[in-house]
Amino acid sequence: MLWTYGEERFSRKIARFIVERRSETPITRTGELAALIERAVGRREPGKHPATRSFQALRIRVNGELDALQQGLNAALDRLQVGGRLSIISFHSLEDRAVKLFIRDHSGRVQGSRRGPPQVAPPARLAAIGKAQFPSDAELAVNPRSRSAVLRVAEKLS
Repeated sequence: MLWTYGEERFSRKIARFIVERRSETPITRTGELAALIERAVGRREPGKHPATRSFQALRIRVNGELDALQQGLNAALDRLQVGGRLSIISFHSLEDRAVKLFIRDHSGRVQGSRRGPPQVAPPARLAAIGKAQFPSDAELAVNPRSRSAVLRVAEKLS
């Protein structure tokens, strides 16, 4: 879960520390878990606690956020009128990847390999509008929490 949802490089080491600690005493507080993760990986990125990715992974898994995102994207596409624009702001690379693939999969492009058998392109339902947009330096100065925000826009074709 730490690797899949948190993209945590030290996921195995953190998991090992958690298992060892739980064999002695249960972890009952988030502060205990955060301290344990910090001991496992040490300080990495300045201004970012080492347990950030792990807690993010827990939140994504427990809340089913990626499944909810997929359901929301599908519902939005069904309700959007032709010519309407779908704008999505994501705050995590897993979310952004899901949004990017959703737009690509509904763009009518063939998803296959040159080496594989030829495939028929599905009908295009969306067209990406521009490239991904990131916060400007001015926005980051006023709103540092926007540092991970990515905006993607697509227009419904049919």
